[in-house]
Amino acid sequence: MTPPPPHTPRDTPLPQELGETRIGPRTFRWGERTYVMGILNVTPDSFSGDGLFRPGGETVRAAVERARAMVEEGADLIDVGGESTRPGHDPVDADEERRRIVPVIAALREGMPDLAISVDTTKPIVAEAAIGAGAGMINDVWGVAEDDTLARLAARRGVPILLMHNRREARYTDVVAEVVEELTGATERAVAVGVPRENVIVDPGFGFGKTVEHNLAVLRHLGALKAIGRPILLGTSRKSTLGRVLDLPPLERVEATMATTALGVASGVDIVRVHDIRANVRTARIADAIVRGTWRPTAPAPAAPEGQPR
Repeated sequence: MTPPPPHTPRDTPLPQELGETRIGPRTFRWGERTYVMGILNVTPDSFSGDGLFRPGGETVRAAVERARAMVEEGADLIDVGGESTRPGHDPVDADEERRRIVPVIAALREGMPDLAISVDTTKPIVAEAAIGAGAGMINDVWGVAEDDTLARLAARRGVPILLMHNRREARYTDVVAEVVEELTGATERAVAVGVPRENVIVDPGFGFGKTVEHNLAVLRHLGALKAIGRPILLGTSRKSTLGRVLDLPPLERVEATMATTALGVASGVDIVRVHDIRANVRTARIADAIVRGTWRPTAPAPAAPEGQPR
């Protein structure tokens, strides 16, 4: 019988020494496992139906309860946003965005002092206020834009910045190569204005300025982003590409999200940004055990009865 072909290194991402990044009170050591970021939408118009904005003073209570539940389910950090980024969303001015998220972040910091919190905003004045309230990272969905104001703010305040790829028009010659090139350029611009390299995380921007075909191509070649040399965040949760492929509404896209989480871990992503925490934590843990090979038993497994599978 002909022996099977040997395993080839290209089947798995090459190991990289990405070091560690401190986000608020927590240090994230890249390469040990895949971290899970919980999405906390303090909005009335989230595409996924999970917006927590409540007129009449209930917003903070609802948001803190949701954050606690996500942490109990295994979330490693929480991303707080006050303006929807879905297509056709209603723009929110800076004052309103601050009113929505700053009290929530302050309450999370007070009630959960060990929690790593990021702020999802494109407005420097909002990011500044959020950092003052306790946020430890800026999530910039226009991270590849030429405007470096948020990067300069991250440098000045000593917080990490998550740079996401985005375009106003979904026009590409080679979507994967262009995403890698533009995120590499954004990383270098951030470093040039004073952000330590270890404080940069990149996101290919699944669902932002890309068609369904573009999004699937980026997922297919996620390993190419390793060339940037920074930790990778993947945010596919409940997004419309998954719905288009399966013809399902947002709340029925959990299994599709889990599939992308598993594939992302296999391709070397470091963080997954999700709504459904427990399901994706379990998916990431089993995928890590397979791909990273870091699982170790905590105690000897009990012997199975005679004749039963072990």
